[in-house]
Amino acid sequence: MISLSVNGKVYELDVPDDTPLLWALRDHLELKGTKYGCGIGECGTCTVHIDGEAMRSCTISVGDVQRKKITTIEGLPEKHPVKQAWIKEQVPQCGYCQPGMIMKVAAHLSQKPTPTADQVISDMDDVICRCGTYPYIKQGIKTAVQIMKKEGKTS
Repeated sequence: MISLSVNGKVYELDVPDDTPLLWALRDHLELKGTKYGCGIGECGTCTVHIDGEAMRSCTISVGDVQRKKITTIEGLPEKHPVKQAWIKEQVPQCGYCQPGMIMKVAAHLSQKPTPTADQVISDMDDVICRCGTYPYIKQGIKTAVQIMKKEGKTS
């Protein structure tokens, strides 16, 4: 039995400990927001937070994340500044990569509370958008930084 703490709840799963976290989330916990992209950790579509750090769920086994706090896109509050910015700037086109994008930006902003938007943008190079909406993504990041500064979450 594998015990996972996901979005503030503890789940017991009867899966092998080498099961990729992505498939445990999607197939066993029915959390479909985390997307399958490449399966080898290259595209970033499957990004989740593990103990606050953005990580690729397709390359991490459930056995490696027991006793860790896992947050998926469903667990990120609706009023989170990055989600607010994404809506305000109408970032998604097809939307497939957006959960991974949002999770990566949110982790960056929580770990580095005073970044410039350009610093966050440069950290996003490893998350691939198939539609190429990078101008909207960049504007969404800038807006998220502004919202966080306005809310006093950064200086």
